[in-house]
Amino acid sequence: MHEIPIRSFAVSVVVLRPAGSTFEVLLLKRTGTLAGTWCQVAGAIEANETAWQAGLREVEEETGLRPDRFYSADICEQFYEADRNAISLLPVFVGLAAKGATVRLNAEHSAFRWVSFDEALRMVPFAGQRKVLKHIRDEFVDNEPNPWLLIQETAPVGSAG
Repeated sequence: MHEIPIRSFAVSVVVLRPAGSTFEVLLLKRTGTLAGTWCQVAGAIEANETAWQAGLREVEEETGLRPDRFYSADICEQFYEADRNAISLLPVFVGLAAKGATVRLNAEHSAFRWVSFDEALRMVPFAGQRKVLKHIRDEFVDNEPNPWLLIQETAPVGSAG
């Protein structure tokens, strides 16, 4: 019997901002891997970094944003990678940005859009992304987020402590 490895080396972050009585989702158009597709913030966890610290760092690197509040989404994005014959499992986080926050993209993306959940569900290419978006809409928009999921940052990203 041969087992398929499960890899957990990266994070996924859905950034939201207030829009009237609801929220909009930030989607980024990729330039490298999966070029031309729309996605949420994602990236690798670096040495000596927790998953949530990687999430905050990736949001700042890819968008220039620093979320006002940061939550564990209480879900993982999962997918099979045929080229590695492995299952990837990414913890998902939710970042709440200010209404007027300015997005500054890095070279990993060519464009960004703030969209409704319905539009985001049509734009993302993978079923796993749609599952995550539906979960976040249910748990963070249609309901008050569980306060136990709020991540209280105790030290700046990348610092010891």
